Amino acid sequence: MEKSPRPLPWLAKGESFPPVDDAWGVGDPAPGLLAASAVLNVPTLIEAYSQGIFPWFSEGQPILWWCPNPRMVLQIANFRLHRSLRRTLGRFLTSPDCELRIDTAFEQVMEECAAKSRTGQAGTWILPPMLEAYVAMHRAGHAHSVETWVNGKLAGGLYCVNIGAMVFGESMFAHQTDASKIALCALVALCRAKGILMIDCQQNTAHLASFGAVEIQRTAFVEHVTQAITQKAPAWRFETVYWNEILTVRNSQAP
Repeated sequence: MEKSPRPLPWLAKGESFPPVDDAWGVGDPAPGLLAASAVLNVPTLIEAYSQGIFPWFSEGQPILWWCPNPRMVLQIANFRLHRSLRRTLGRFLTSPDCELRIDTAFEQVMEECAAKSRTGQAGTWILPPMLEAYVAMHRAGHAHSVETWVNGKLAGGLYCVNIGAMVFGESMFAHQTDASKIALCALVALCRAKGILMIDCQQNTAHLASFGAVEIQRTAFVEHVTQAITQKAPAWRFETVYWNEILTVRNSQAP
């Protein structure tokens, strides 16, 4: 007989999250699922991210909170800038029609991420409540967009959450080839310039692994988050000199 999973905690408004080690594990219906609630606002999101927890749910579901084990992360020092992307980035930087911007179109970036097709998924997880909550996070200074502009139009980008010296990647999109990858390069360059050591990638994908992201144990991830969030958050503006943080680093593992 198949074992029933542990009951999923329902969080009332103002109730704290359970310990992350209580998340469902291997053998449960949804490994990494920690709790459910009806509340999605700035204080709840800050509390969640400060413990390594993030929301992810579909239409018709309550707000589901996750803390998977292992956790996919990009150690900034291990970022791989592949030769082909290095050439593309070089062309981008020398073109007068191309521009990298920070936080000039946050809501639009989220909308574009929500609209993009997702292999193996029906619809999008960036539902109106998510959009509303993260726009509020942006206005509170805890969520940011990195944007690639070509000929005055938004060509690609990503958005992320930032608490202290910890960056949590959320989603990216591209209307032109490599536009989102250039935004990721800029985010890594910014993190290197500001002394941020890690970007949370949440889940394992081959795309992220190609840039050097790896899985680490949840305990190590949460320990890093706990320490990083106590540090000062960076100023979210991009200086041209930051590109040197990745362009001057040669990675022998990047073909």
